[in-house]
Amino acid sequence: MKIQQETIGEFEGQAVQRFTLQNDNRVTMKVITYGGTVTSITTPDKHGKIDDIVCGFDTLEGYFADEYKTNSPYFGCLVGRYAARIKDGKFTVDGKTHQVATNDGPNHLHGGIKGFDKRVWNVEVTSEESDAVALILSLESEDGEESFPGHLKVTVEYRLTNDNEIRIHYQATTDKATPVSLTNHTYFNLNGFQDKVLDHVVQLESDRYLVPDETNVPVGEEQTVTGTAADFRQPKRIGDAFDELPLGFEHYYAFNKPVGTLGKVAEVTEPTSGRRLEVLSTEPGTLFYTGRYTSDNLRRESGAQFGQFRAFCIETSKYPNGPNLEAAPKSVLEPGETYDDTTVYKLSWA
Repeated sequence: MKIQQETIGEFEGQAVQRFTLQNDNRVTMKVITYGGTVTSITTPDKHGKIDDIVCGFDTLEGYFADEYKTNSPYFGCLVGRYAARIKDGKFTVDGKTHQVATNDGPNHLHGGIKGFDKRVWNVEVTSEESDAVALILSLESEDGEESFPGHLKVTVEYRLTNDNEIRIHYQATTDKATPVSLTNHTYFNLNGFQDKVLDHVVQLESDRYLVPDETNVPVGEEQTVTGTAADFRQPKRIGDAFDELPLGFEHYYAFNKPVGTLGKVAEVTEPTSGRRLEVLSTEPGTLFYTGRYTSDNLRRESGAQFGQFRAFCIETSKYPNGPNLEAAPKSVLEPGETYDDTTVYKLSWA
């Protein structure tokens, strides 16, 4: 187990560091302090071949290229203060209505104009242990930043274990009631970008998803997956749903398990490589996204092509538009409480 650090550039006068975490099974994860971004995850396949299985860039400049900024796919970053969309950029807490940025048509998306993905995170701790390596990042979001109330303090631990688990532990505190939903926006392709993800087989522990309105924001209605192409309660090839859903998935699934308990919520396998991704989380649900909007002009410096349907996200988080949904669990953090959630991505190959 080892962790290495290097400086790869700067942003707004702050040095940007890259950390390489490696376990004893040839699994390597790279994280940069700009956006707390996972830039690379490499693993063997069933034949022992090593591939990078996530969207990202090998240089800091890749995240500032015109094509990337225009498409804005949020590859691998930490998203906050509130992940996903908030209807009309409005919410009410403690009797006061707040207007935040509408940076996705009429709605707020992923923390606004300069969310946590566009900040340089502080390095709190790095550690090498016998069975894990870990990196803890932190930042503070001032009261009124992006028009959100409350001074928010956030820490995120990335931990890579010898069980091939990537454990992401989020914690936050505030001095005023404020919406908080933190997630990691990594895009996976378990065949190493040799093809689209249509042959990946997915299972989700969910029997319902939130129905979006005409602006793609949930406003309270839930839909059972029974009898629909969105039913992944049994393992199913992603491409099998595309006859009915040609634009793929951008569905927020509510999990069946109790909120706040760490349990398995998803499994994705890819038959050619033999790679498997299991996801465990304490969160109430996940956005399952198959990259309908990702530009085909984006690629890693090594040549690996990204683009539409060439990767998927399992973005565990609070409900989209949660502050405005009566049934949404734990969408607002109160003073004296600690936001404390964990998501685990467990890798294997056989």
